[in-house]
Amino acid sequence: MREDDHYLQVAVAAAKEAGRIQMEHYGHSHSVEYKGEIDLVTMVDKLCDRTIRERIRDSFPEHDLLTEESSFERRGSPWRWIIDPLDGTTNYVHGFPCFCVSIALEIEGEVRLGVVYNPILDELFYAERGKGAHLNGKRISVSSEDQLDRSFLCTGFPYDVRENGDFYLRYFREFMMKSLAIRRPGSAAIDLCYLAAGRFDGFWELKLHPWDVAAASLIVLEAGGKVTDFRGGPFSIYSREILASNALIHEEMLQVIRYVNSIGHST
Repeated sequence: MREDDHYLQVAVAAAKEAGRIQMEHYGHSHSVEYKGEIDLVTMVDKLCDRTIRERIRDSFPEHDLLTEESSFERRGSPWRWIIDPLDGTTNYVHGFPCFCVSIALEIEGEVRLGVVYNPILDELFYAERGKGAHLNGKRISVSSEDQLDRSFLCTGFPYDVRENGDFYLRYFREFMMKSLAIRRPGSAAIDLCYLAAGRFDGFWELKLHPWDVAAASLIVLEAGGKVTDFRGGPFSIYSREILASNALIHEEMLQVIRYVNSIGHST
């Protein structure tokens, strides 16, 4: 077995096991802790986190692990797994069927593998750099819509929305006026995977974390999309802004962002 295949197999197995745990507890009442005013964590987040870490550590004990719910396990390795054990916790707690598992592998600073599993729909998105993007084993690609005013967009709001709501709503208002429609599902990883599959045409958000975007941004790129920062420059999973699209409407989306930034304040 090629080593790359082993990475993918381990990531898929870990994601599916975490998804199984999520479905086992889905719809039940949950004890909720608050990491911030509107930032939730549950027992299921922690259980999925432990399950994924154990599976990866069993196969690759020397690798670094960066997850949302645990302290950074730094071993000085050029291999770093970046994990969101339950993206969409607020949705999950409220029984809203939009949440997922996200697992990425970064090698020497480059994301090389991304797996996102949506257990509600049993949809497994994955990509390896240079090998295309897939959904349940079939190749996927971004949409062919080339006009922003006919585009279906998605976004999310950062956890400091109560402090900076007016600023974030400026982006929302401008895109609302210049696109067909906008949705706000509540899981950045699912948003990006849906973009990769042609279900959305564009996505923007601020103040995300590496585990929110590492896997899904690679899936977008491998599906033929484009991912940048808000200035159109190279995207980093460690940056605080992301603009993703089918590539055809990217410049129009950048124009909207430039306009908002020209009249707004920086948060």
